Amino acid sequence: MPVSPNPVARATNILKQPNEEWPLIAAEPTDTATVMQGYAAPLAAIPAICRWLGYTVIGLGVPYFGTYRIGFVRGFANAVVSWVFALIGVYIAAVVIEKLAPSFKSSGGTIQALKLVVYASTPVWVAGVLYLIPALSPLIVIAALYAIYLFYLGLPSVMHTPSDQVIPYMIVSALIVIVVTMCLAVVAGVIAGGAIGYGYAF
Repeated sequence: MPVSPNPVARATNILKQPNEEWPLIAAEPTDTATVMQGYAAPLAAIPAICRWLGYTVIGLGVPYFGTYRIGFVRGFANAVVSWVFALIGVYIAAVVIEKLAPSFKSSGGTIQALKLVVYASTPVWVAGVLYLIPALSPLIVIAALYAIYLFYLGLPSVMHTPSDQVIPYMIVSALIVIVVTMCLAVVAGVIAGGAIGYGYAF
């Protein structure tokens, strides 16, 4: 029977004590709907909502041009599109990572790969609160680096990756996530009429 952990407790634990949390995540019975609806959806909403508020209410100071703001409706459209594509992005990344598993002597179905990608993405989503003050948003890069580290720690437990394969698997996976993110950002930008940045998947 699928287990739906408290998203606040899970986010706190994966950020503070990942070495203890990953084995629990690996053994936890769950399914795609539970992971996506119970955890990914609410956390992915953090950067989407904060970006909307930050760029429509506070705005971004541009030297010699004053403060740049996005219209309320356009900002809302960007938020919705970025949230939806964040969820699409983690799922696509998980599918590809699962397909790559045998190449790195690893094993685990799509749900295991999805758990790995979703929970490793936690710091990026939580750091999305920085979008409330657009000038601070570049600091999210630090959260992205920690997300990659979380992914590195989770591979052995979740995908049963041998120690000598963890780093190459992590590097290839990171490149895949970057490519997926860039492609979806382009598509989302066209749909939303120029959406601003995203912030999903480790």
